[in-house]
Amino acid sequence: MAEAHQAVGFQFTVRPDGVDLKLSQEVIKNIYLTGLTAWNKRAIQFKNGVLAGVYPASPSSWLIVVIAMMSSSYTHIDPSLGMIDTIKEILPQRDYMSVQTRAVLSAILFATGLWLFLIYLLRYTLKALLSYHGWIFESHGKMTTSTKVWLSLVKMFSGRRPLLYSFQASLPRLPVPSVDDTIHRYLESVRPLMDSEQYNQMEILANDFKDSKAAQLRRYLILKSWWATNYVSDWWEEYIYLRGRSPIMVNSNFYIMDLLYVTPTHRQAARAGNVVHAMLQYRRKLERGEHAPLRAVGTVPMCSTQMERMFNTTRIPGIETDIVQHLTDRKHLIVYHKGRFFQLWLYTGGRHLLPSELETQFQRILNDTSEPQQGELKLAALTAGNRVPWARTRIKYFSQGVNKVSLDAIESASFFLTLDDEPQGYDPAKTRSLDSYAKSLLHGKCYDRWFDKSFNLISYPNGKMGINAEHSWADAPIVGHMWEFVLSTDCFHLGYTEEGHCKGDVNKGLPYPTRLQWQIPKECQDVTETSYLAAKQIADDVDFHGCLFTEFGKGLIKKCRTSPDAFIQLALQLAQFRGQGVFCLTYESSMTRMFRDGRTETVRSCTSEAVAFVRAMEDPGATNAQRLALFRKAADKHQNMYRLAMTGSGIDRHLFCLYIVSKYIGIDSPFLKKVLSEPWKLSTSQTPQQQLNLVDINKFPKYVGAGGGFGPVADDGYGVSYIIVGENLITFHISSKFSSPDTDSYRFGQYIWKSMLDIQALFKPENHKKTVEHAKHVQLENGKKHI
Repeated sequence: MAEAHQAVGFQFTVRPDGVDLKLSQEVIKNIYLTGLTAWNKRAIQFKNGVLAGVYPASPSSWLIVVIAMMSSSYTHIDPSLGMIDTIKEILPQRDYMSVQTRAVLSAILFATGLWLFLIYLLRYTLKALLSYHGWIFESHGKMTTSTKVWLSLVKMFSGRRPLLYSFQASLPRLPVPSVDDTIHRYLESVRPLMDSEQYNQMEILANDFKDSKAAQLRRYLILKSWWATNYVSDWWEEYIYLRGRSPIMVNSNFYIMDLLYVTPTHRQAARAGNVVHAMLQYRRKLERGEHAPLRAVGTVPMCSTQMERMFNTTRIPGIETDIVQHLTDRKHLIVYHKGRFFQLWLYTGGRHLLPSELETQFQRILNDTSEPQQGELKLAALTAGNRVPWARTRIKYFSQGVNKVSLDAIESASFFLTLDDEPQGYDPAKTRSLDSYAKSLLHGKCYDRWFDKSFNLISYPNGKMGINAEHSWADAPIVGHMWEFVLSTDCFHLGYTEEGHCKGDVNKGLPYPTRLQWQIPKECQDVTETSYLAAKQIADDVDFHGCLFTEFGKGLIKKCRTSPDAFIQLALQLAQFRGQGVFCLTYESSMTRMFRDGRTETVRSCTSEAVAFVRAMEDPGATNAQRLALFRKAADKHQNMYRLAMTGSGIDRHLFCLYIVSKYIGIDSPFLKKVLSEPWKLSTSQTPQQQLNLVDINKFPKYVGAGGGFGPVADDGYGVSYIIVGENLITFHISSKFSSPDTDSYRFGQYIWKSMLDIQALFKPENHKKTVEHAKHVQLENGKKHI
């Protein structure tokens, strides 16, 4: 339809006396505006590229240096120490220049060289400053004089008004830790999880590895750290994500929810229109590099590399390994609704479609009553099943003809939008509504999300939204950064009419979205059905529970003078022990984005100090004073481990890379095999709030996000994601498997709830009995609702 609409703009008729041309002024205008926008975009990208390329200097500083060098000739002072005169003598074609021209050109060349030298000097000075991490190990609110001086220097060398990628060249490389330190910390982390015999055997393996193979393997890692910008990230992406042959649905992809209490409009097409338009605004700023770089403590810059592949990115299946395909300048969206795939152009006349125009387009799709083509309904289930069948099917049935054209449209689209037909969202009047919402975002019907896309935007009939994101190209904070921008733009900048429609005039002259065409043979449909059944078995086994902890939040925890993250992690350890009677290897995700191309590191939260605290909590003979002392010791230990992980001294990424090197050069290491085969029965992650300036929660307390979650990592374990929202809310997303007799997500949520209250009661001994009784009452009432 769109192609036909454009074709009528240019018609010609061959006559005996020549060719009669008929041009549509509207189409010519659109072509002109599109070209104008494209050149304007290139100009802005070039300008911002130059600004980021010379940062922390600026192009105007070059002019200042040039003027200073040229004016020095009038003062009879030579700041170049004779270098300008040397340049004069070696200039090519100098015989054809006047003396004055040669002097000016020599001064400009010297000034340019000096300017570039100063830029590199500033960058390497800033890189040296950013390589210092002592500040992160200081107690909160107790900054030493040396750290204050360091912070002032970082601010001074950071320049003014940085763009998204301004700091990339100044970020330090991730250091390779010493093997002795890594093995020492590893043995320390597994000590509380092993009996004496098991620990002695592991110690023997570790010492044998350290004394025999470790030094050689580490030399290869050091060599890689000199050559590559990050010695971990490329191997992590390839071997942890892309080489996995099992389904990525549930096992890898994660989700992010909408606002918890607020639905700006209950019109599905209108909400999708505003959100998609906000995403286009975000993408425009992203392509131009105009977003402000994220900075720890408001000063220390974070790496922005992962953001580059947010849009127009797809994971392409392969027989042995997948690849991540990232394209640029693709201006369409793929929309899925009731088994049909639609292609929707996002630009007209060189500009984004307005929210009202997008609403019109989405409403047209919702009103379309055509039936799916043969094999089209469950086609996306191929992306939800095992990777090898999908890779072979893609080669055999989607490498030519209309199937290739349609698949190319999907894989090159900005992102994938599903207009769902079943309402979801948090509803306090409905039991476990958050659980159903989470499962819908995580896997849906197993055939109504294209799980290979960088992210799927999911729109529900009641106006709620959500995201399902593929994990290989980036981590959750990257998608979360975009989602925070989108939600604030949707609610506080774009808005809706009183009837719930998008603001702005309705443009009915837009070409209709076009249906993708398919020719799916019976054999391909059989593979699709097999993938669907495999994916459905995984989805049906996911036991999810969303827990809104409203008794207290970050505000009260900080008054107890402890880290909110350490508080929650210790509550999870207490809940795990109360639920299963044993301690287990615990994974907490930490970021390493203070380094170039950094992604994540593991914090092993189940420490000896945490175990001692949990045992004291379960010991009737222990006093609250003893428990509180053990809690503070465990919290301090956790904070120190988290800081070590953030500053490149973690355990698991180093051991992982040593293992990869050992496989490359054919060295067998029983120690490394043992380490990498250990299951993470409790996998946890905190969803950070990164742009608190976008929404004033004190003024708009209902405009809070619910965070997101992921599927269980171990068959008999839990996946727990949590977000600390404002001062008085913590949301937990808990996943496990129905097939495991040892896990129950709802029950684990109740253990978390009680553990949080019991720990908080330690800080008010006189309220201990009252708090425990309240926890039992809450648990009993929630149990009645659950039943």
